[in-house]
Amino acid sequence: MNKMKKTSIFILFIFIPLFLGLVALGVIHKVSAKTASPYEELKVFTDVLSIVQKEYVEKPNMKKLVEGAIKGMLNTLDPHSSYMPPDVYKELQQETKGSFGGLGIEITIRKGVLTVVSPIEDTPAFRAGIKAGDKIIRINGVPTKNMSLMDTVKKLRGTPGTKVTITIMRKGFNKPKDFTITRAIIKIKSVKSKIIDKNIGYLKITQFQQGTDKEFSKALNKLIKKNNGDVKALILDLRNNPGGLLTQAIKIADKFIDAGLIVSVKGRNPKDNADFFATEKGTIKKYPMVVLVNQGSASASEIVTGALQDHHRAVVMGTQTFGKGSVQTIIPLKDGSALRLTTAKYYTPSGRSIQAKGITPDIIVKQLVAVSKKETRTITEKDLAHHLKGEQEKSEKKKKKAELTELEKDFQLARAVELLKSWNIFKKLSISN
Repeated sequence: MNKMKKTSIFILFIFIPLFLGLVALGVIHKVSAKTASPYEELKVFTDVLSIVQKEYVEKPNMKKLVEGAIKGMLNTLDPHSSYMPPDVYKELQQETKGSFGGLGIEITIRKGVLTVVSPIEDTPAFRAGIKAGDKIIRINGVPTKNMSLMDTVKKLRGTPGTKVTITIMRKGFNKPKDFTITRAIIKIKSVKSKIIDKNIGYLKITQFQQGTDKEFSKALNKLIKKNNGDVKALILDLRNNPGGLLTQAIKIADKFIDAGLIVSVKGRNPKDNADFFATEKGTIKKYPMVVLVNQGSASASEIVTGALQDHHRAVVMGTQTFGKGSVQTIIPLKDGSALRLTTAKYYTPSGRSIQAKGITPDIIVKQLVAVSKKETRTITEKDLAHHLKGEQEKSEKKKKKAELTELEKDFQLARAVELLKSWNIFKKLSISN
């Protein structure tokens, strides 16, 4: 794996985190008093600053003036470049460890509108019914139009137990709807796992944070051991995963790929370029595999998905991903604040840039609304009164009922299970030419 030539701290490549520090790998820039060349435009800026300082009706706060100028300058670049005051930067560093305060949603600005990237599972926002793609048009009655991302973050954050009302416009809504959500301390478990349909290992990564790779390995080994080694296939669920640490995304992809490129980072400055390669060490058994994605899959999720898809290591199933393919560098400043600046784009192993495009699944499967069994079920032998019980009917009745209920509620997961089961069936067939 090639290393960046700059000293590293963070390379951010995801959205402005509302409650997650979706920091990737980084680069510390040494802030110098010297500039590459003089800018004539700076003369205009200093003139304006001087006039405001001397002539404004009240004595201005110089610190606020400078911060406002910095914010305005970065707002002209792109939605992901921003200025972080010391308190926000400090929270960002804490958030990458998987514990933070807030609602549990990722936001960005899309076409000038504050938009939800995805709600984080098992958080107040998720339980309140917030969905990927929701447009936040007001916060506590205040319009979000022209509101910066950092200002939005400050309004949405607050003391756990307090409430905030966000006004949502969603496709299918006739008019905006208010959602009042109680803030909480969010502790995210990065990896969730279970066995589905007897021998299919299911692993869901909710975000890529510090230690996700170790948590993943531990969860997989536990599944294999618990199922007496009988794991025939894997499902990697990256739906509604808004991203996280680039280093962790690379390590997860590396578990499934034994050689070759995982992701490339390319910027205007050659010093920002880097290629990251897979290694044979630590590669797990090549199980038949499905990766589930949706509109809420972004950044680090797209890096892993793109790598596995380009290396033909897994079948990607679901819907188009978010399409966040730019890299942000965190540049710490002297006063404890920091600059988040878009410095590069990342590319999949085949050279694809998914910026504003997303990754197209190999098999498009939309999430359907679950239908009641009573509305769809036909009569079979076991529905007849006084029918003879099957040998395993009693012992497996409760287990099957639970599994079917879960899969009926999650159509995409059910399709993934069907694909992997058919995969194993076809392997057993004796087919002659």
